Amino acid sequence: MEEKPSTRKGPGVCSLRYGLAAIMHFSNFTLVTQRVSLSIAVIAMVNGTRHTALSNVSAAEPVADALEDPGRPIQEFNTGTSVYAWSPETQGVIFSSISYGIILSLIPSGYLADIFGAKQMLGAGLLTSSLLTLFTPLAADLGVTLLIAIRTLQGVAQGMAWTGQFTIWAKWAPPLERSKLTSIAGSGAAFGSFIILCVGGLISQLLGWPFIFYIFGGIGCVCCLLWFTVIYDDPRHHPCISVREKEYIVSSLAQQPTSPRRSVPIKAMVRCLPLWAIFTGFFSHFWLCTIIITYLPTYISSVLRVSIRDSGLLSSLPFVAAASCTILGGQLADFLLSRNLLRLITVRKLFSSLGLLLPSLCAVALPFVASSHVTTVILLILIPGTSNLCDSGFIINTLDVAPRYASFLMGISRGFGLMAGIISSTATGFLISQDSMSGWRNVFFLSAAVNMFGLVFYLTFGQAEIQDWAKERTLTRL
Repeated sequence: MEEKPSTRKGPGVCSLRYGLAAIMHFSNFTLVTQRVSLSIAVIAMVNGTRHTALSNVSAAEPVADALEDPGRPIQEFNTGTSVYAWSPETQGVIFSSISYGIILSLIPSGYLADIFGAKQMLGAGLLTSSLLTLFTPLAADLGVTLLIAIRTLQGVAQGMAWTGQFTIWAKWAPPLERSKLTSIAGSGAAFGSFIILCVGGLISQLLGWPFIFYIFGGIGCVCCLLWFTVIYDDPRHHPCISVREKEYIVSSLAQQPTSPRRSVPIKAMVRCLPLWAIFTGFFSHFWLCTIIITYLPTYISSVLRVSIRDSGLLSSLPFVAAASCTILGGQLADFLLSRNLLRLITVRKLFSSLGLLLPSLCAVALPFVASSHVTTVILLILIPGTSNLCDSGFIINTLDVAPRYASFLMGISRGFGLMAGIISSTATGFLISQDSMSGWRNVFFLSAAVNMFGLVFYLTFGQAEIQDWAKERTLTRL
């Protein structure tokens, strides 16, 4: 039987926990803009300006010599920006390198966040990622190997920042507000993608592509000041929280205790099929999402054949839908739960189904409507929008099945997602390098198949009850 949480209301939107969600929204916005910056800048760094570059290479340095070293700039613009001769395969490795870093950090950072506090873990990750973003243009000039190393280190920092969030929500989010609060915070990622893709091309044209990294790296440093000043790991320790809100949060979480130091039941976790259902959902979800985030500007530029500015603007539109669907999905999920219209597991599976099935249908349809720019853009808008409905499904399911280990399990979950991102980014670069049109068709068909596998597995084995190994055990001394 699922335990029904109390429906007693605490302070509403003008409360500290919603302020925390807003700050975490800004943090996710910052992290994503720093991650996606390269996806929009690469059009100016490589393909988007290559012909201009080649026509202006000095006669003293033949084009053939300039192309011998793929990590070396082959031309300087009047804005002082460089162009690089990176192949699609090289770009795929550069794009996926940040995922390698995130994977390296997810599991240890999730466990350490439970022990030392998520505030320090997330803040340190955000600050490190921001500083490395500022250093990215110089790293690109010094060589592709250094750029890959910098992106990998940035992935380690972002993994620290992503994972610590669920440790905070395990202590701040009442059960009936989990979908709502996490969706507000998580929508920052979609909003960040929208902003960077919307203005990135314009910044590149007016100031040069390095300023994309300078501006959003600087914003991250400012966000760090806000984070370390306002955020606390536990509502009981926050100096500005009202007594009413503190009592509401603590009482609503009374049935889900957490202990600061404990051993992790690895064997029980490995044998737990509901956890594997969550991991499989993450793998499927991140497969297609990574392709969209990473290759959307390239797809629009190559298939629709538009300028870098228009490519950025068109690429930003899907993430308006993504941010909206994330927030609306969280509101609807908590409404269904608070009115007892659906069981918790039904809500989780409903939103997981919508978030995996609908984008798969859109992806499969894309190759057949490439001749229609309007239809193509509509489908590209729907893919991230509908995909983010998963945020109220398996994405937060670890808070249901094992709240004591939410951050640790979120680290593993994102690890599966990032493994999918590495494979899909590398595979996409390889497929489109063979033949653009058939390559993109294979990319979308494969993504739909992966999504369907994840959906069937989650519907079969997903649960929402706290697992026995995740419950507090009280020892009685005689």
